[in-house]
Amino acid sequence: MPTGSSPTARALRTLEILQARPGATADQLASSLGVTERAARRYVGILREAGIPVESARGPYGGYRLGRGTRLPPVVFTEEQALGLVMAVLDGQPAAIDADDLVGSALSKVIRALPESIGRQAAALRAHASAAPDRQSARPDSAIMSALVAAVADRRRVVVTYRSESGEERDAEVDPWAVVVRYGRWYLLCHSHRAEAIRTYRVDRIRATRPTPHGFTPPGDLDPVAALEENLGAGWKYPTRVVFDAPQERVAPWIRPPMGRLRPDGDRCVLVGSTRNPAMYAQEWLATVPFDFVVEEGAELRAAVATVAARFHAALSPSSETRSRRRS
Repeated sequence: MPTGSSPTARALRTLEILQARPGATADQLASSLGVTERAARRYVGILREAGIPVESARGPYGGYRLGRGTRLPPVVFTEEQALGLVMAVLDGQPAAIDADDLVGSALSKVIRALPESIGRQAAALRAHASAAPDRQSARPDSAIMSALVAAVADRRRVVVTYRSESGEERDAEVDPWAVVVRYGRWYLLCHSHRAEAIRTYRVDRIRATRPTPHGFTPPGDLDPVAALEENLGAGWKYPTRVVFDAPQERVAPWIRPPMGRLRPDGDRCVLVGSTRNPAMYAQEWLATVPFDFVVEEGAELRAAVATVAARFHAALSPSSETRSRRRS
């Protein structure tokens, strides 16, 4: 899409706005285009002269919208949009650098459809970029993802077959509230009818999904990302309770939601949660918090913290045996 200030460029930009925001008013068009309302109406007139039916309605719910059955020109991008799209694809799917990859072949089609000047820049970025795969990421099956997204959009309850980390498979009837991507992993945030509780399932571990005739209504105040983060810190095998020797407002910026809930306790604060991996909790999370703390519960986390502390102590005070090995 041209980004200049010519009438043609602004008319095309007007078309793009009406595609994305049916019912946009002249004032909203003018604000988006950086022109007066009179000029915005003029660009609407240019579209009509080009044979594109732009309907208008008066009143509080009025505005401009494209007529039914309008045949639109091919999707086009600015250079910044095209490069941003290629960067986002490679960031999320490093294998897309290879044209034989499933996503890579789709990216090739997009690049070939771009105008020559823009497509050349996008192709150059892809050809000369290098992408390291995220070892923690997991790519879900596209058919499973499509079915889940459709169920979320239709507010339709589904039955999912889920494979646990141990390899055990089980069915769960759930209300799929949202699909959330977090640090390279895709999660289904849902309400489980068997557990009568919120659950988060890794989409790459969902082996099958089938719809049911039942609908559902998600919580009106649902924040999918916040709900996922909070749920990831609850319900795990090993309980945790950590007391920090600092007030909550100072500790809070260092606490990740999956670590649990942080509560004030006078001039101190208490972090209560659970984990399935005490060693990771101690080494990667607690070790980064720059405040004194005491692990009051549970035994597994205390042992993991003791291991980290011993390793750091050994790094500062090597034994005589270690010294002799180093000298030899």
